[in-house]
Amino acid sequence: MKLILPVLLMGLSGVIAAPAAAAEAALYTVRNDTIPQPLAAQLGDAARGRTLVAGREGNCLLCHAIPETGERFMGNVAPPLSGVATRLSAGQLRLRVADPTRVNPDAVMPAYYRVHDLDAVAGAYRGKPILDAQQIEDVVAYLLTLR
Repeated sequence: MKLILPVLLMGLSGVIAAPAAAAEAALYTVRNDTIPQPLAAQLGDAARGRTLVAGREGNCLLCHAIPETGERFMGNVAPPLSGVATRLSAGQLRLRVADPTRVNPDAVMPAYYRVHDLDAVAGAYRGKPILDAQQIEDVVAYLLTLR
């Protein structure tokens, strides 16, 4: 069963609600442009995260260069992600993947976890994040290997 946790946007001091199916909701306060706590109950898996980053589901290589993936074609529109773990914490990475507009309101990168206040979302995808909570944690785990 996938954990799908809605993100409520309320400015940089907003709250992320993480209701679990069999447990009461846990609330995480966002401070210092991070999501300090993991969004999923399980730790992220870097191997699964690498698959998401390099594959069609995350599609990160469309814009970012990540030579560590060994992939042949990579984008050059967004910053390269080599060494990103030396510049950003897990919480900062989590926030940027979940909703980059929380850090940069003009970000072109899609919000992979936010489901509210989006424009031009096809009906079949309304209310559904691009990546679920566990997938966000997997991507963060992989990005933390890029030193």
